Formats: sequence, C-alpha cells, structure tokens
Amino acid sequence: MSVPLADRVIQLAYDPGISPKGGGLPGLSVLKNVVNSINMFGIIAVVGALAVSLGVWAWGHHTGGHQAEANGKKGAVVAAGAALGLGATNGIVAFFSGLGSQVH
Repeated sequence: MSVPLADRVIQLAYDPGISPKGGGLPGLSVLKNVVNSINMFGIIAVVGALAVSLGVWAWGHHTGGHQAEANGKKGAVVAAGAALGLGATNGIVAFFSGLGSQVH
C-alpha cells in the first residue's frame, strides 16, 4: 500500500527532540581538556610560524631576494589568518550552532 505524499512530508518534518547536552557521557571534561590543549598547541605553532615568516620577509627585503620576500609575506598572512581562525573557533561554532538551531 502506498503512503500519500502529504504523510511523507509530515514524517520528514518530525522533530526528534535531540539537542546538545553537557554531562551525558563520561570523559567529557577530558575531551574538552584535549581540545583546549590542541588549540593552545596550534596558537603556539602559529606564533613560531609568524616569527619565521617575518624573519624571511625581512631577510628577503634586505638582501634583494624578491622570492624570499614574497614567501615571507605569504607566510605572515597565512599565519595571521590561522591565528584569527584559532581565536575565533568558539565564536564560529557557536554562531553556526545557533543558526542551525533556528532551522525548523
């Protein structure tokens, strides 16, 4: 027996009632600590990458190495973008999570 189209659409729009909840699984605090540590490691790596890129940029500029200067500039921009992304991670996830929770 076939199901009418209207009943199929109603089944697709069913709300399962699932939402994020903290404290439901054991080890959640450990996972948060691991992710925080990975984020800190990334920020420290970006600081090192930015320092190296700025050094290559300066060295290329003062020695007339245009390729090294261009690579230093690119590295500095990429490192700055990575720092922006790492710092804004919580805000980006919270924004899109809130946006996704408004979809009905």
